[in-house]
Amino acid sequence: MTNAIIIGGGSGMGLALARTLLAEGTHVTVVGRSADRLAAARARLEPLGPGGVDTFVADIGREEDVAALFARVEEVDHVAVTAADATGVYGRTADVATATARDVVATKLLGAWLVGKYADGRVKQSITYTSGINAYRPNGSNTIMSAANGALASLACGLAIELAPVRVNVISPGWVDTSLWDQLGMDKQAAFADLAERLPARRVGTPDDIAQAFSSVMHNSFMTGTVLHVDGGHRFT
Repeated sequence: MTNAIIIGGGSGMGLALARTLLAEGTHVTVVGRSADRLAAARARLEPLGPGGVDTFVADIGREEDVAALFARVEEVDHVAVTAADATGVYGRTADVATATARDVVATKLLGAWLVGKYADGRVKQSITYTSGINAYRPNGSNTIMSAANGALASLACGLAIELAPVRVNVISPGWVDTSLWDQLGMDKQAAFADLAERLPARRVGTPDDIAQAFSSVMHNSFMTGTVLHVDGGHRFT
């Protein structure tokens, strides 16, 4: 049976990916920082079959947690990283706390690098990271997140060479309706309606849109070192 680890799979895009892979018959291990959130995710996922579900509590920004995660795995077909935390990160650079910026880099970039480090020798087919539209359309209020997301493209290229024939890619979503928006203190529905009028797709994304993209990349054996944009045309609006 195919198996996959989804880091950040307790909610949003990661949870949608878990649903998609389970329906395909993949056994998934859902990883996240919150034991309560993982328990809730497992309860939602287990009835969906035919794949099975495990959970593991880990913080991708902590090397010892990433090491412990992969120490329990002899081999895994696919690893997907959807973990993100936007708390306190939006605003002018002069107003963002340095500690917050360090946390963003620790999770989005160094955490992704740690996954490559400890998955080496255990992952057999693919690693797929999650970037974001702000890497390609910074707006002056998300600079450190833009930098961390943009760096994932270079990381993927380097690891695609280093870990070959394991494939390493990046999914770059546009605006997606997830709970992450609730951390930003804004009128989400008004912002979504405004953007939808301008996007060629005429709507914002859903977690299932991104899950489908992940599944496609994970199963495409000739795709590596690539950023796949799933943004409704946001990059050129």
